[in-house]
Amino acid sequence: MFATLSALTIYPVKSCAGLALETAHVQPRGLAHDRRWMLVDAQSGRFISAREVPQLLHLQAHAESGSLHLTAPGLAARRVIEPEYTTKDVQVWDDQVTALIADPASNDALSTWLNRAVALVFMSDAVRRSTDPRYATELGQSVSFADGFPMLLISTASLAELNRRLQDKALATVTMARFRPNFVVDGELSPHIEDSWSHIRIGEGEFDLVKPCTRCVLTTIDPALLTRDPNNEPLRTLLEYRRSDKGVTFGMNLIPRSSAKLKLGDQVSVISARPPG
Repeated sequence: MFATLSALTIYPVKSCAGLALETAHVQPRGLAHDRRWMLVDAQSGRFISAREVPQLLHLQAHAESGSLHLTAPGLAARRVIEPEYTTKDVQVWDDQVTALIADPASNDALSTWLNRAVALVFMSDAVRRSTDPRYATELGQSVSFADGFPMLLISTASLAELNRRLQDKALATVTMARFRPNFVVDGELSPHIEDSWSHIRIGEGEFDLVKPCTRCVLTTIDPALLTRDPNNEPLRTLLEYRRSDKGVTFGMNLIPRSSAKLKLGDQVSVISARPPG
């Protein structure tokens, strides 16, 4: 098998547009600056997702040490300084996390943009949100504001197979942006071969592939047009061949074994795989 890392993407604000990188630093809770910020309902503290507010997919975010830069159609460019003092208890799925709240002016601007009262919050290094213990490979592993795991990997072969099936039905193909992976791998691979990988090396980093990624209605939203497919595609086609007892799956969730620096073109090596069946 020969495969390489063909795309590296982070999402500095949960549910925002992806930011393509040429290099990235692997940290215990995910790639540096990946989903360390999040928008929440200003009153309840519950996270806001592009599943319910597709407009977030047009929010371009660039994070650097100490600040976040935001741009979007209809939103004046903003630089948000990492907050230090004011906290808010927020909810990500079933997890309760104490986060830091961005400045009032930024929250007002984002609330106006979304036409609802929201707060932008930040996860500091001191906060620990535990990875699901059913899949953690070590005690004390943590995750950012991502849905459940530090990273997500998908092969180009898997997307090509889905698009082949869509074309066979005379339906429009979809891009990898529908599935929001951190890592895309390309090479001499069969579709969904990543399902069988257990322990891999990408460049100088090593990762455990711990759980297939269960997909939802977000895959049916065109990230460019912000429209939902009237026929529930590509989810409907995925149901035909990717249904499992956990739901419809596409891609694999990863937990890093250590810190590392990755770059596009890094070789991907399978160290161990799950037995067939």
